[in-house]
Amino acid sequence: MNVNTLADLTAQGKKPDVLFWVGCAGSFDERAKKITKAFVKILNNSGISYAVLGPEESCTGDPAKRSGNEFLFQMQAMANIEVLNSYEITKIVTTCPHCFNTLKNEYPELGGSYEVEHHTQFLKKLLNEGKIKIQGGVFKGKRITFHDPCYLGRANNVYEAPRDLIKKLDAELIEMKNCKSKGLCCGAGGAQMFKEPEKGNKDINIKRTEQAINVKPDIIAAGCPFCNTMMSDGVKSKEKENILPVKDIAELIAEAKDL
Repeated sequence: MNVNTLADLTAQGKKPDVLFWVGCAGSFDERAKKITKAFVKILNNSGISYAVLGPEESCTGDPAKRSGNEFLFQMQAMANIEVLNSYEITKIVTTCPHCFNTLKNEYPELGGSYEVEHHTQFLKKLLNEGKIKIQGGVFKGKRITFHDPCYLGRANNVYEAPRDLIKKLDAELIEMKNCKSKGLCCGAGGAQMFKEPEKGNKDINIKRTEQAINVKPDIIAAGCPFCNTMMSDGVKSKEKENILPVKDIAELIAEAKDL
């Protein structure tokens, strides 16, 4: 897909405008790879100079920290900061709110201070600057509901960027019972993504999916690969995977642009 690594650009004496931090899910999870590819397609058509770390990128340490292993988190963070600072990186964009929150809010005290944006914020800027244009006809008349990722919304107060992008698609944005500052977690945070849930009356992702289904959407939109997985699993549990797709904002924009 013609993606430069920082090592390649540095060898050519060049420096990108922004580093795209792919994240573990976007690198290894088959579903999340589609989100990564959609965002790369948009970047490739925007004229923005960007690069990825490639094999030099490692986990930010978010799962380790959330599950209580502060020592492992600091080891992972310090290794990443050493790499980022060696390339004199100043601006980072990522499709993962977990990476976004960790890089933005927790790396500075360890010596890694960067301007970090979530991809919905970044895409909105590109749109406002005229670097990308959206043909919204694909989604005209579609009902789209947006699930707020915890680390994008309540942790960092980013609510409007993804919603503004959905509105640009000429789609009808419909809100769930719990949204924005009162959003309901999908259940993947705190490293819960990597284990089976504890016993209870109902899994939280099922409850959240039910809230989405109740507003009768044509599409459930997400802005996080973890949320995407949990909501997709919820939709499958309701046997609606063939009629109710779960898509990342980047996928919707790439589809609207017909890239």
